[in-house]
Amino acid sequence: MQGTPTISLITVCFQAEAYLKSCIDSIIAQDYPSIEYIIIDGGSTDGTLDIIRAYEQHIDQWVSERDEGLYDAMNKGICMASGEVIGFLHADDVYEHPSVISTVMKAFEDSSIGAVYGDLVYVDAENTDYITRYYPARDFTVSKFRKGMMPPHPTFFVRTSLYEKMGNFDTSYEICADFDLMVRMLYQGQVSSSYIPSVLVRMRNGGISTRNLSSTITINREMLKACKKYGLNTNLLLIYSKYFSKISQLFMRPESSITHT
Repeated sequence: MQGTPTISLITVCFQAEAYLKSCIDSIIAQDYPSIEYIIIDGGSTDGTLDIIRAYEQHIDQWVSERDEGLYDAMNKGICMASGEVIGFLHADDVYEHPSVISTVMKAFEDSSIGAVYGDLVYVDAENTDYITRYYPARDFTVSKFRKGMMPPHPTFFVRTSLYEKMGNFDTSYEICADFDLMVRMLYQGQVSSSYIPSVLVRMRNGGISTRNLSSTITINREMLKACKKYGLNTNLLLIYSKYFSKISQLFMRPESSITHT
């Protein structure tokens, strides 16, 4: 990349008045000079639109309309993006510190790198300083897709050209289109990636993938579907084995943490 390339950051939200402000504030606080910020709202009827309008000077594009689900909304954002790199930060999430995007874009200075990812921490919904689980990505390899393991999607940044070449999110998935996308890009497409060894995102507990037993069953079935789709040999027993590593993550903590904004 030459000059100062633009990164498009996309927030997908619905009825998000409780936490959207902190999400937007963490993007505004980023020290990277060329950010295109896009918000895709699913037709909220609470105070979400009031917050968006209050921040309009910091938002390059936004739309509020009914969609066909989370991944349809994310695809809308991709289609609207004009930056060289795309990242997603949902309304419940915040960046760990003001230099996250600068650090990510530094990694993309290597033209051979197509995707960048890092670590994530789950935090209490009301007290984001309280970490409930540490999700490190340092040991990720594409072979771990067979166990339903992947880099944390909120930390996953991809060159826009790869979406154009390899496709957007597959909306036939209810929960795991992000897993499908990563298998498609990193395994099938053999996209070169770079790992940033630090926490990039704080995610509030309570997302769609952690709601209940039904969600857990759906997740693992959809992960099996994605692996079979791209020729990865696995089975449900192997995919369920990932929960052993997730148990250990409850007790792990990052070695150091920069105070987030």
